[in-house]
Amino acid sequence: MSEEVELPPQLQEQLARLQQLQQTLQAVSSQKQQLEIELSETDRALAELEKITDETPVYKSVGSLLLKSERQVVLSELRERKELLSTRITVLGRQEERTKERMKELQTKLQEKLRPASAAAN
Repeated sequence: MSEEVELPPQLQEQLARLQQLQQTLQAVSSQKQQLEIELSETDRALAELEKITDETPVYKSVGSLLLKSERQVVLSELRERKELLSTRITVLGRQEERTKERMKELQTKLQEKLRPASAAAN
């Protein structure tokens, strides 16, 4: 015989908040991973550009086109992009850690509140 226990509204809200935090963490982690991939690609492109001379033709992708560009211009744009990506990854990393901490705190609170309820049900 299993009885369904109705959770108090406060606990329901906290459980909903925990689920919301889990979704946020998943979204932040996914976004961070995408940016890390982009940063890796940017690093590879920079490394290749460093190997060539200014006289070597360089093309950059603009939408669905490849346009001829100057090596120094592309280097500058990629370095700027790398800096931006690194900053965003750092910010997302901090957000990821804060979200994990809030989730852990909320899980602990929920477990403490649910323990007496489960002990009373037994």
